[in-house]
Amino acid sequence: MKIGYPSHTHAHTALAPSREAHILRALGAGPIHDGEWAEGTWSVQPWHSGPSLYDKWAPHRAPGNRSVPSRLDALASATALAKLHRSGWVHGDVQPAHLIMGSAEATLIDLGLARGGHVPARWDFPYKGCLVHYEAPEIARSVLAHGTAEPTPESDVYALGASLLISATGWRHVAYADDASREEQRQAIVDKPHRPVVIAGELGRLTDAMLSYRPSDRPTADEICTALMLAT
Repeated sequence: MKIGYPSHTHAHTALAPSREAHILRALGAGPIHDGEWAEGTWSVQPWHSGPSLYDKWAPHRAPGNRSVPSRLDALASATALAKLHRSGWVHGDVQPAHLIMGSAEATLIDLGLARGGHVPARWDFPYKGCLVHYEAPEIARSVLAHGTAEPTPESDVYALGASLLISATGWRHVAYADDASREEQRQAIVDKPHRPVVIAGELGRLTDAMLSYRPSDRPTADEICTALMLAT
């Protein structure tokens, strides 16, 4: 169950549970229930069991561990994203905590910021970026300049690359101080190259491509899936 209420920085968080419930129903998920309460909206949806991508890959971040992260975990994550994109939606908030690794597939959760289909006006709100650790340069640039942005399949792919990188290495995609303000973090993403990808093999090559600065240089989620299926 999710309970929405205004945060100290964003009033729209009160609407997010019902917004997500509407999107999940549009995608054919169920059973989904939602409603309103004094401070916002609430929703109830099925629970997805399993560790997050970040938690599952924790052993790879241990000091001295040189093991290669699972290509199949990365494929499951890319498959979940590709499925969403083929449905006509973009997620807008891809991060390791939102990739739940089941026994046979991954589930991409938390669609409250997704864009693509119709959302009733009473639950809709502008997209103001996401968790900056996974934000693409073009999203960061737009939020800095205008306060809002428009997530795309390309920015989702960048976020997936940043999720794979931090889950495998513990490093954010761009270096900035831990105590940097949100604006300083976004400016670093706009101004700096991403950190070197030190993941071995085809997974590392693909992650590097996902983190390309120019959106047009990034592979699509479907292309990532194909490359991972062919990798050995």
